[in-house]
Order: sequence, then structure tokens, then C-alpha cells
Amino acid sequence: MTSADYRIESSQPIAGRFWPANGLQQYAVHDRALAVSLAAKSFTSDSEIRVVHVPTGEVVFRKPPRRRQEWATDDV
Repeated sequence: MTSADYRIESSQPIAGRFWPANGLQQYAVHDRALAVSLAAKSFTSDSEIRVVHVPTGEVVFRKPPRRRQEWATDDV
């Protein structure tokens, strides 16, 4: 395996406590477990985060975009 077997990607900048550089839209890692862990702990403003196995193009993990909470003002 090469050093870029897995790519964490999104169409929006990714952020998170363990994300190596806030603002990147993709990051390559060599280990599947590390890639999935980083993706699971990261977030974007309005976009899905995926982990792709680079040699095959297979998406091995998907994290849906965060749903915005809509509060009804008339339920108070």
C-alpha cells in the first residue's frame, strides 16, 4: 500500500478537533481506520464527508451533512 490509499474528502472545507488543517477539502492517509476515525470526528457546514479507497474509487465511509435544527416559535 502507498501513503495515499485513502482520501477523506468533501465539497466544503472540513474542520474538527483532530483534523490536521482546518479549511482543507481533502486529506490523504495510509490507514483505513485512521481515515474513518478522522472523518467521523470532523464536520462541514453543509456537505457530506466521504472516505474513498483511492486505488479502487470505492467509498468506504459516508458521514451525512449536519442537519440544522429548526425551532418552531409558535410551540412556546
